[in-house]
Amino acid sequence: MIYEDVSSGSRTRRTLTGAARVLSALQIDGPLMVGLGLICAYGLIVLYSASGQSIATIVRTALRLLLGTIAMLVLARVNPNFLRRSTPWLYAGGCVLLMLVVTIGHVGMGARRWLNFGLFRFQPSELMKLAVPMMCAWYLHERPLPPGWPSLGALSVLILVPVGLVAIQPDVGTAALIAVAGSLVIILAGLRVRVMVALLVLAALGAWFGWSFMHDYQRKRVLMFLNPQADPLGAGYHIIQSQIAIGSGGVFGKGWMNGSQAQLEFLPERSTDFIFAVIGEEFGLLGLLLLLLLYVFVVGRAIYLATQTQDTFARLLAGSLALTLFVYVFINAGMVTGLLPVVGVPLPLVSYGGSSVVTLLAGFGILMALYSRRKLVGS
Repeated sequence: MIYEDVSSGSRTRRTLTGAARVLSALQIDGPLMVGLGLICAYGLIVLYSASGQSIATIVRTALRLLLGTIAMLVLARVNPNFLRRSTPWLYAGGCVLLMLVVTIGHVGMGARRWLNFGLFRFQPSELMKLAVPMMCAWYLHERPLPPGWPSLGALSVLILVPVGLVAIQPDVGTAALIAVAGSLVIILAGLRVRVMVALLVLAALGAWFGWSFMHDYQRKRVLMFLNPQADPLGAGYHIIQSQIAIGSGGVFGKGWMNGSQAQLEFLPERSTDFIFAVIGEEFGLLGLLLLLLLYVFVVGRAIYLATQTQDTFARLLAGSLALTLFVYVFINAGMVTGLLPVVGVPLPLVSYGGSSVVTLLAGFGILMALYSRRKLVGS
């Protein structure tokens, strides 16, 4: 097979055999696939303990990982030109679905976040985690960089419309992740430092203004972040128990399925948002470092792939998708250790969840598609 690098015009001949040939045919990046697979395997091992040895939970999670893998394999073969052309339609369709959620959405656990289609429920906010950065990259594709104030104003509208629709569900955690995904595209476009400072000041003012519109439980999360001991058996319970679990694990941990905080159910949401604390208790500091090193490898490889893409749309979108995993891990780890407020962000590919797993793997499929099309393949 012959690989031709579009940017340099150089050709490199080499023979592919076995797994390399299969990965090449599927447009899959081998190192990235291995890193993602190791994180998923680690997550299933931890989840078995965190869920109370629930086989049903493991089976459901494995099925969702399978669905996400299928989505990744399919999207890895999509032409980036098709992705770029379909982006406005995907974004507009996602916004329409979010409006439907607000009006006729299914209510669960006090929030209106899903559309019920009978056989399954769909959470449109997960779609916007991909649609918003795609739309921002599409908008900047043929415009001068770094973006000026008019472009920043238009991009702000493109980001804040879906963010606002998700925040009123209410789902502040997902709304924040969508805002971050769009903001990463703008930062990667070469945003000037003075502009970033000005936007941070505006964001701080917006947060102060939005305090009066927050629900009581959301305000408590912020207050408990500042002083969880103020309500140790109420709003501060999650953070306190999480810190106890991580601290009691020490360097080597108590052993798989031997964590008292998790197994005796002192730790709330131990299979979802606070599974990072289960790892700290059962596998210790070394177990946490191993998982973090796997995340670092995946993020590093994804960033490398992003730097090899061939046009503005591909570079901005691929860079945003690569850094999104880092943001997810940073927020979850910070939340569990008490460094950030509790916002309900799962640990990617490890926590028990549904749509978020599929969305994340689909994003990596798009990243692989953007990378693989930098080459022309012949025989």
